[in-house]
Amino acid sequence: MSLNSASKTILIAPLNWGLGHATRCIPIIKALQENNYIPIIASDGIALELLQKEFPYVQTLKLPSYKIEYAKNGKNFKWKLLKNFPEMIKAIWKEEKKVRKWIKKYEIDGIISDNRLGVFSKKIPSVYLTHQLNVMTGNTTWFTSILHQQIIKKHNECWVPDMEGTPNLTGKLGHVENPHFNLKYIGPLSRMHKKEIPKQYDLMIILSGPEPQRGLLEEKLKIEILAYKGDVVFIKGIIEKDQKKEQIENVTYYNFMNSRQLEQTFNESETVLCRSGYTTIMDLVKLEKKAFFIPTPGQYEQEYLAKKLKEEGLVPYAKQNDFKIENLKEIENYKGLPLIETPINWNNLFEVFENKNAKQ
Repeated sequence: MSLNSASKTILIAPLNWGLGHATRCIPIIKALQENNYIPIIASDGIALELLQKEFPYVQTLKLPSYKIEYAKNGKNFKWKLLKNFPEMIKAIWKEEKKVRKWIKKYEIDGIISDNRLGVFSKKIPSVYLTHQLNVMTGNTTWFTSILHQQIIKKHNECWVPDMEGTPNLTGKLGHVENPHFNLKYIGPLSRMHKKEIPKQYDLMIILSGPEPQRGLLEEKLKIEILAYKGDVVFIKGIIEKDQKKEQIENVTYYNFMNSRQLEQTFNESETVLCRSGYTTIMDLVKLEKKAFFIPTPGQYEQEYLAKKLKEEGLVPYAKQNDFKIENLKEIENYKGLPLIETPINWNNLFEVFENKNAKQ
């Protein structure tokens, strides 16, 4: 515990794009509290709602929405993003303005931004958390990667939740040659812990990500699962005020679960069917779970990670339109994700907030 940090307030702001950015901030928020910092959480939409449920006694602030929407057809994903680009720029500009006010109003001493482009200040230490030093967008990857790295460069430090050398989880996403910014590989971030407990479910299905793709996959899997013989727990990934549970034959449906319930359910499940989002991958690594991936259509990052892990003989995957419940038999032919033990030295990481001089 750092004695200097008794009254230091840190603004932590995850992007609202699915739930992954919010959930990987959970261990950081807990570590801030354990190291005597006062976290203030800032986000919007379901990311903010999830963190309010996890941390009911932590102050939360609302940021403007980037209005990120997925196209119904994955091939149109990039063009939908481009169409939303002016709205996104407007939101980033509003975000910068809000953060400037909040720094004064709440006497904020430091910032951790998980991919929120406008949450930054030259006046106080600012950290950027990302696993995407390179942003994959097909034939425009070179451009989006340069753009992202220019934003990263403004911050005091960039934390990448992966290993620096090989083997690693992110591959080309989280590794660049000769980075021109202060880079720290902090190891995978997960709110999960492995437990040896009796098995309750043969299959756990967990959905996440923005609409309409989350809903489209839910409808598809509800039909596919009718042919599955074992016990299934199906978490839809819909954050609502109250948890809802429904039993239909061999399938137990939940709208959402909090971290404690999710950890328990992961540990009680034999195999997992899910998206190939990076936060999910980090959770599976921590839990040493065998899985099957269905990448979000049109999301290059998830497609890249699914291909990488399949090529390494770790996890099979199928495209959303092609998936059939029989595909789950392929899991037996793959090794599963390896446990990577990398304890995070939070005290060392939080040193950045003890530095009075922000980046000049």
